[in-house]
Amino acid sequence: MKKNNSLLNYFETQASHFSKTNSTVSATSVGWHIIHSCLVINSITNAVLKSDPNNFIKKFSFKAFMVLLLNKFPRGRADAPSFTKPTFEINANSVLQNIAESRKNLELLLTGDKNQYFTHPIFGELNLNNTIKFLGVHTNHHAKIIKDILK
Repeated sequence: MKKNNSLLNYFETQASHFSKTNSTVSATSVGWHIIHSCLVINSITNAVLKSDPNNFIKKFSFKAFMVLLLNKFPRGRADAPSFTKPTFEINANSVLQNIAESRKNLELLLTGDKNQYFTHPIFGELNLNNTIKFLGVHTNHHAKIIKDILK
């Protein structure tokens, strides 16, 4: 969880660069990447906390294992689900509001049962511990993209 909070701190320091783009790195702006990451944290937290831990079925996923082991995603291989794409005006204020909401949701996530889960379309069901790891990998993926945009 420390990693996730550290990444949100990094996002906060980059909020003023919300409109910066670099088309050789990404078609979207720094603000888009920050808000997308926050929307992922928020939607996954909701899914985990609504899940019934009795319904969790542990199943091995090689793809999830590799991503969580290597702590990285390949770039440009997947399209973000529509509910994790910002549909509102991206500005410094909206970026900071989303970061604040994500901080609260990460704290809420810590109250979950170890077998609460969310279902990832590629990796399958991820329990609480793997969800927290996944969020760190995903958020770090977008932090790296932001760093490259700002180079």
